Amino acid sequence: MQHLEYFIALAITVIAELVIFYYIRKRGNKRSQLVTAFKLTMLCMMFWCIGLMVQILAINFISLDVAIYIDYFIYLPLALTPVALFFIAYIFIKKHIEFKKWYLLLFIVPTITMIVLWTNNFHHLFYIDYSVNTTTTVFGPYFLVHSIYTYGLFLVDILMLLITSIRKSSFLSKQSILIVIGTIIPIAVNVIGMTILEGNIYTTPISFIVTIILFGIAILRYNFLNIAPIALKRVVNQMSDSYMILNQDYIVSDCNKPFEHTFKTNRNMLIGEYIFDLNISDVISSNRDKFKDFMLKAQKSEKIFKLEASMKNEEKFFNIEISGIFEDKQCIGILLLFKDVTQHVLDMRNLEKNQNILIERERLASLGQMVGGIAHNLKTPIMSIAGAADGLEDLIKEYDKSIDDPEVTKEDHHEIANDMSKWISKIRTYDSYMSDVITAVKGQAVNMNDDKPVVFTIKDLINRVNILMKHELKNALITLNIDYRINPAISLVGNINSLVQVINNLISNAIQAYNGRQNQSIELVIDQKDSNIVISVTDHGCGISKEVQSKLFTQMITTKGHSGTGLGLFMSYSTIKGHFKGDITFESQVGKGTTFNIILPSKIN
Repeated sequence: MQHLEYFIALAITVIAELVIFYYIRKRGNKRSQLVTAFKLTMLCMMFWCIGLMVQILAINFISLDVAIYIDYFIYLPLALTPVALFFIAYIFIKKHIEFKKWYLLLFIVPTITMIVLWTNNFHHLFYIDYSVNTTTTVFGPYFLVHSIYTYGLFLVDILMLLITSIRKSSFLSKQSILIVIGTIIPIAVNVIGMTILEGNIYTTPISFIVTIILFGIAILRYNFLNIAPIALKRVVNQMSDSYMILNQDYIVSDCNKPFEHTFKTNRNMLIGEYIFDLNISDVISSNRDKFKDFMLKAQKSEKIFKLEASMKNEEKFFNIEISGIFEDKQCIGILLLFKDVTQHVLDMRNLEKNQNILIERERLASLGQMVGGIAHNLKTPIMSIAGAADGLEDLIKEYDKSIDDPEVTKEDHHEIANDMSKWISKIRTYDSYMSDVITAVKGQAVNMNDDKPVVFTIKDLINRVNILMKHELKNALITLNIDYRINPAISLVGNINSLVQVINNLISNAIQAYNGRQNQSIELVIDQKDSNIVISVTDHGCGISKEVQSKLFTQMITTKGHSGTGLGLFMSYSTIKGHFKGDITFESQVGKGTTFNIILPSKIN
C-alpha cells in the first residue's frame, strides 16, 4: 500500500485531535467563545487529516486521478483553519466579541479559493499540474494569492497571540508560547517542503501531531482556554480570604485554597461549572437573585457590590464582595471575595445579648425610680384628701347639730354649705392631680416597650415630664424652669413614652451635674427652628470633659462610676434617631454647664 506510513501518521494525528476535542467538549466551558473557536479549529484540522486519509485510500484502491478531486474538498478545512485561529487570537484579546459585518471579509479569500479549486479544470488557476509531491506540483497564479492570504493570516494570528501575551503578563506566558510554537511548526514544515526539501501534501498535516501535543499541554497543564483568569492570578495570589473567579458567563475559572477549605470542596470539581449549578453550602443558592443582580452590575461598573450571607446551618457567616475584573475598560471576569466574619457576628450577638440585659436593668431602674416618685407624688394629695374628709366630717356634724338650733340663721346654713363646697373642690383638684400622675406613670411603665406612634401635643409631653420628675427635682432642691417659646398646642408624631424617657434622662443627668449642690435651676426650653422642634435641657453644673464628649452617643460611656451603665445617652440618641428621625446635639464647657438639644421634625395641627 502506497503512503502507508503517512496513513498511520495521519490516523495517529486524528486520534490525538479527537482526544483533545473530547476533553474540551467534556471539561471546557460550553458558553466560552474561546472554547468554541478552539473547537472549530480542531474540527478543521481533523477534517483535513481525515480527507488526506481518504485520498490515500483512493490512490491505492481507485486511481491517482481521483486524488486531485478529493484535494478540492480537503482545501475547505485547510482554508478555514487560519480564519478559525484568527478568532482564537481575537477573542484572546477581546475576551468576548459581538458579530461585526467586517468578520465576513475574512471568508472572501477562502470562498474564492474553493470556487477556483472546484472549477480548476476549466482555467487551471490553482493547479496547472497536480501531484502529491509538492516539489513536482505546478501551481497556477491564484495559488500565490491563496498562499499569501493563508500565511499572512497565520502570521497575524501568531503576532496577536504574542503581543497580547506580553502585554498581559509583561513576558510570554507558557500557554501562549506553546500555542505559538504549535502554530509555527506546520507552517514551517509546509514552507520548507515546498521550497527546500522534497515534500508531499501529507507532511504538513502530520506535523500537526506536534501542534496537537503542544496544544494539549497548553490546555491540560496550563489551562489555556481560561487564560484571562490565570493571568490575573498575580493580583489575587496573596489573598488570605476565600475567593472565586468567574468568566463573563458565570462559569468558575479559578478559586484558592482557603475557598476549598472553607466550603469543603475541590478546585477541579468547580472549574468549568456554572456557578448557580453548584451548591456551595447554600451560601450562593439562597441569595441567587441578589448574586445575579450584583454580578450583572459588576460587569458594567468598577464598583464593589457587597452582600451578607451565611451557610444554611449558620456555621459560618460571610461578607461577600462582588467586583468586575477589568482590563482596558473591558470586563474580563468577576471576582467573588468571601470574607469570613463568623467570629465578628458571634461577638456582636453576644454583645447584643449583654446589651439587652443592661437595657432591661436600665428599664427596671427607671421603673423603680418612677415607683419611688409615685409614692411621694401621691402621698401629699392622699393626705390632703384625708384632711378634706376630716374637714367635711366636722362640717357634717356641725350642720347636723344646727338643724334644731333656733339661733342658727339661714346665713349660717349657707356658710356651712360654702365650706363644704370648698373642701369638695380641693378633693377634686387632688383627685385630678392623682389621675394625671397615674396616667403618666402608666404610659411609661405599662407601655415601656410599645413603639406605636401617636399624635401628641407639646403640652401633653411637658406635663408628663413635669409630673414624673417632680419628686426627683424636689429631693435635690432643684428648680425646673419651663420656657415655651412656641405654641404648646403644636403636635408631634411618635412614641410619647420614649420621648418622655429621653427628656427625663437628660433632666436626671442635669440634676447630677450639680454634684449635690442645692437651690440650683435647670432650664427646659421648647423652641422652633426652621421646620424642627428643639427641646433644650440646660444645667450650670460641672460640664463634660473633652475625653467624654468625643465618645457620647457612640459608646456606652458613663461619668457616674459604678452607679452608671452608660446606656442613658446611648439609648436616648438611638431613640431620637430611630423613632423620630431626629437628632441630639450638645454644647458643654467644663465648670460652666451643659446644654442638650433634642431636634425633632414637627407636625403642625
